[in-house]
Amino acid sequence: MHPQTIDLDLTRLRHVLERLEWRQPSVPVITVAGTNGKGSVTAYCAAILAAAGYRVGTFTSPHLRDYRERIRVHDRLVTQDELLWAFERIETARIAPPGELSLTFFEYNTLAAFLIFEAAKVDAWVLEVGMGGRLDAVNVVDATVAVVVTIGLDHQDFLGQTLEAIAQEKAGIFRKDRAAVLGSRELPATLLEAAASLGATPKRLGSEFDYSREAGHWRYLGIRWDLPGLPSPALAGETQFANAATAVAALEELEACLPVSAAAVAQGLKSVQLPGRFQVIAPRLEKPMWILDVAHNRDAARVLKENLRALPNVGKTLAVCGILADKDAPAIAAEVRECFDAWWLASTDGARGTSAAILADRIAEQLSAPLAIADDIAAACAAASAAAGPTDRIVVFGSFHTVGPALDWLESQGLLAPATGNTQTGSYASASRIY
Repeated sequence: MHPQTIDLDLTRLRHVLERLEWRQPSVPVITVAGTNGKGSVTAYCAAILAAAGYRVGTFTSPHLRDYRERIRVHDRLVTQDELLWAFERIETARIAPPGELSLTFFEYNTLAAFLIFEAAKVDAWVLEVGMGGRLDAVNVVDATVAVVVTIGLDHQDFLGQTLEAIAQEKAGIFRKDRAAVLGSRELPATLLEAAASLGATPKRLGSEFDYSREAGHWRYLGIRWDLPGLPSPALAGETQFANAATAVAALEELEACLPVSAAAVAQGLKSVQLPGRFQVIAPRLEKPMWILDVAHNRDAARVLKENLRALPNVGKTLAVCGILADKDAPAIAAEVRECFDAWWLASTDGARGTSAAILADRIAEQLSAPLAIADDIAAACAAASAAAGPTDRIVVFGSFHTVGPALDWLESQGLLAPATGNTQTGSYASASRIY
């Protein structure tokens, strides 16, 4: 439908939205950007709002196993009928006079989410930026609260070669006289400068809000909220405390229109689910532990390394790894090489995929542990599983294109409970996972 898979430009979307006579949402919108952590912050925001009794529309990308994961209407995945209704409306507007327009895969996703949330009359929207911010399709919506979680090197071909340039792109989601929540203690100065130039109000981790760890609990301290005794986030890893605090900071800004109790915050933190983010599948039936993480850049690999070190293990740690061709595979491998006793490299699918043999050529010099290659993720998982003992653990990482098929394989082996309609199903498992 469009000559380029990724084409960051809001002009086409705005023309289609005009033809649809679409208007900005009448309910609060939280837009979340960031090199890493944005999926977690989005999940916390949605879970806490749901715990407070609000109906939430949540848009995320990419999906792991089912295209419908991208659009959630409160407590369920979007239905096929809802998607087809939205696509028909989009297509009618796309080809209408004065001339036919083309849209990318991601632009169709985004427009469908807007129409479905509007029709469902949800109480709030939580939108995860696909790439960057300024020219991402999500940014046609004026966020009530904009969040930038982290800034790292990723998608440089589209966003710029430096942290400062990438920060400028992500700052494009900020709006005048509205909160700009910054979820890291180490962010480029250009992000604050951009917020100031746009007239946004910065709310920084370590300044306008912060968190502290307490015995078995943690505490959020913001501009108006002081929430001691919060439970540890359900998502594993030390970085999740900062992500959870960032989500709470965003919700604090909506207090006037969407009040949230401390009990709802606690319930949301305990109930949140996000597959593929240091997801641990406990060992059973003399089988090894499995850990799945979509870490696909150097910063995410560093967090994966820290999380693995914090999780005790008496046996070996084995890697199943697949990384897309446009990622910095050597940097990722260098970050985690000391964590693994053996590697199985797998080919990844799609236009941005690469073969296991090419991946091996790219990262072999970074590794000292034994290395094997496999035709696909399922074959790599099977080989690693056959080599693992009951005290070992297998870590699957490197991409959504890696973790999604691994989840399918684990389910086929009876190591993962079958997906349900409220989480994932296999109905659209073959759909592209474009950013």
